[in-house]
Amino acid sequence: MTEPRRVTRALLSVSDKTGLIDFAKALVGHGVELVSTGGTAKAIAAAGLPVKDVSDLTGFPEMMDGRVKTLHPKVHGGLLAIRDNAEHKKAMADHGIAQIDLLVVNLYPFEATVDKGASYEDCIENIDIGGPAMIRAAAKNHDDVAVVVEASDYQAVLDELAANNGATTLTLRRRLAAKAYARTAAYDAAISNWFALQLKTDAPDFRAIGGRLIQSLRYGENPHQTAAFYATPEKRPGVATARQVQGKELSYNNINDTDAAYECVGEFDAGRTAACVIVKHANPCGVAEGASLLDAYRKALACDSVSAFGGIVALNRTLDAEAARAITEIFTEVIIAPDATEEAIAIVAAKKNLRLLLAGALPDPRANGLTYKTVAGGLLVQSRDNAVVDDMALKVVTKRQPTEAELRDLKFAFRVGKHVKSNTIIYAKDLATVGIGAGQMSRVDSARIAARKAQDAAAELKLAAPMTKGSVVASDAFFPFADGMLACIEAGATAVIQPGGSVRDDEVIKAADDAGIAMVFTGTRHFRH
Repeated sequence: MTEPRRVTRALLSVSDKTGLIDFAKALVGHGVELVSTGGTAKAIAAAGLPVKDVSDLTGFPEMMDGRVKTLHPKVHGGLLAIRDNAEHKKAMADHGIAQIDLLVVNLYPFEATVDKGASYEDCIENIDIGGPAMIRAAAKNHDDVAVVVEASDYQAVLDELAANNGATTLTLRRRLAAKAYARTAAYDAAISNWFALQLKTDAPDFRAIGGRLIQSLRYGENPHQTAAFYATPEKRPGVATARQVQGKELSYNNINDTDAAYECVGEFDAGRTAACVIVKHANPCGVAEGASLLDAYRKALACDSVSAFGGIVALNRTLDAEAARAITEIFTEVIIAPDATEEAIAIVAAKKNLRLLLAGALPDPRANGLTYKTVAGGLLVQSRDNAVVDDMALKVVTKRQPTEAELRDLKFAFRVGKHVKSNTIIYAKDLATVGIGAGQMSRVDSARIAARKAQDAAAELKLAAPMTKGSVVASDAFFPFADGMLACIEAGATAVIQPGGSVRDDEVIKAADDAGIAMVFTGTRHFRH
């Protein structure tokens, strides 16, 4: 085990000055010589602390607008020299290279520059070159050098210096080195993916993914699986960006289900109508629009109140007191909304384990982006399904045209179907789901399961007939045969929306005409596996 290494000289170059001066003061207190660059050196000097400019170390001034300042043998030699290697020590002596025992660098804010919509040129200028090179050099030589890439690790370094007479341990240096390489990897991933987007390259030769830890999770989908939650550079409103107001720590399944719910409710324009989505096991079990959130919630709950128990509730408007009271009447795992009133927050607070997330905004269903899925030995990457039914050129293919009310419900059902696992069948009536069939191998089975769900709901609500009577139906993909559609008609559907495109479309259309129902083609499929 390599012995603790005393820190005699530190090079500091940070774009984020948070905690810098206090850290620098503490280093000086341990007898550490400070070397710094540009704005970091000015900040340290302004605090009255002794600091040597990196140009004094290298003998070269900063040049080319600061692009060249640390790319020099006297910097990298000081970081990379193995302290116990005689040849390295001789090279340092021969060339006047001073050892650097601690490197403190946080990188140019490339991700933040992209986030604020900066120009191409500004983004390029915020690609750090010297920083990653120094970080990687110091991390490689972690037997002798400690490297810090963010302010949150300042205290750990100071604690070790205090405990070890101004030295760091190998255990800390290894942990910091691992973090340093992960940071530069995530940084390069952000840059490479930004370039792919600028060049409109759908399939770059290399695809890198980087993320920052949001939280370690107690376990994954099952207790024997480990898990963690990471944030990616994409700033999409949702569970990753939401503020948790109260409740237990989110689990892996909570996060996955909450994301599914919020992406679905994002399909409904909050300026047009209130909407509620209830999700269980990543599938909506009830979705509705209404005059208020309370109205939407009650309609969504009526679709399948059994499955809603222990589910996730997503809302497209600010959670109000009326909706909060209704939602907390049954066991609910998570509520997510753009915001909440103080009265609503107080009502939810009575259920101390209920998680309340406020995301600040809704996700844009039309936004570009990528989704990822692992397979054995590989990674599937695709663009987000950002097709919206309001933008589709709908084509009526039957003799009967849908009524205005049917067309409204058809669009609603197809919007929901986009977020239900395939094979998908959605029955809807009066802007509410009344039967959902999800994830079946046969589309006929999905149609029958959805109809059975509607029968169960009717029995619970003591209705004379299932709400599928006089409903409309949406299918996420085409009907390969007429049997699936006929099962929907048998359940009481009077109009159908589907992508079309089957070799048997004519056969399906004829069956619809024979039954006297209306059918609309979207030309767009919404598989969700």
